[in-house]
Amino acid sequence: MIFRSPEPEVKIVVDRDPVKTSLEEWARPRHFSRTLAKGPDTTTWIWKLHADAHDFDSHTGDLEEISRKVFSAHFRELSIIFLWLSGMYFHGARFSNYEACLSDPTHIGPSAQVVWHIVGQEILNGDVGGGFRGIQITSGFCQLWRASGITSELQLYCTAIGALIFAALMLFAGWFHYHKAAPKLAWFQDVESMLNHHLAGLLGLGSLSWAGHQIHVSLPINQFLDAGVDPKEIPLPHEFILNRDLLAQLYPSFAEGATPFFTLNWSKYAEFLSFHGGLDLVTGGLWLTDIAHHHLAIAILFLIAGHMYRTNWGIGHGLKDILEAHKGPFTGQGHNGLYEILTTSWHAQLSLNLAMLGSTTIFCSSSYVFYASLSIPS
Repeated sequence: MIFRSPEPEVKIVVDRDPVKTSLEEWARPRHFSRTLAKGPDTTTWIWKLHADAHDFDSHTGDLEEISRKVFSAHFRELSIIFLWLSGMYFHGARFSNYEACLSDPTHIGPSAQVVWHIVGQEILNGDVGGGFRGIQITSGFCQLWRASGITSELQLYCTAIGALIFAALMLFAGWFHYHKAAPKLAWFQDVESMLNHHLAGLLGLGSLSWAGHQIHVSLPINQFLDAGVDPKEIPLPHEFILNRDLLAQLYPSFAEGATPFFTLNWSKYAEFLSFHGGLDLVTGGLWLTDIAHHHLAIAILFLIAGHMYRTNWGIGHGLKDILEAHKGPFTGQGHNGLYEILTTSWHAQLSLNLAMLGSTTIFCSSSYVFYASLSIPS
């Protein structure tokens, strides 16, 4: 870690109204390419419309403009993801047998929907139990919703509506950060600030919020479900969040609040932050208390990591300093100039991210449902 005198304060620099919002221009299917704007010569023109629409390098050679388009496209991609999630939750609420499956998961299997009687397609329907005939699914959606504390189809509807709202917000954010307040190139090249915000904000706070949801909502609701309580009799999620006495009946350490944390008596929290390992034989899945503990641990890890890099104060790591100080036994000064490459070539940066995160996600996405099916008799 390097200590230096304070550096100039990092500022978010944007251009106001850099690109006019024009529905007329968007209506032209080839407005992004001078070559395609000449009109079709062969059917290849149609395929190039689709292929080049998001090939921002072919639109312009200006790195700042390309960066802004990529940044805006990220928000649009998030909007599509929220829309997809909304559809999944709505589909489950409207067409599945979620409530029946939740009330008797041993005898009633999950079904996505009933196939209509059109030219014999109803043959796809199977008896999943409880008098319901539909498509049998093994995708784990019902288990996922149960583990997150959803106990009714109304809650699925509400989640679907919430996802739609966030989809609209992401669409607005994509438009706003390209047409109304577009960051300058220096903002995209401020590596240390970007690392701090992604580590602490996205990974740290994201993991912390999910750990909080699991502790205050998922765990108590699933404890009731595992005990065979009718889902309709279980208190609503906000009751667990607002009423600490209700949680204390299930987990007595809640009555002590944050005192065990500040007195370093952390073992008091072991009843909902466990380290059992293996599978919960009641549900066949990972222990929810283990999952909550895991997310809290990585939240703390990433919140600390999000303060490692030097920005407004003269303390912390500088990525350029790290790369240039490296002297490998085989590569020597091979890292010199790498900082400049990674801050001017988004292709180089993407290749590294895909290589590292792609490998990480493969290792971390083991088939736990498969393990559960082997360890628990049917």
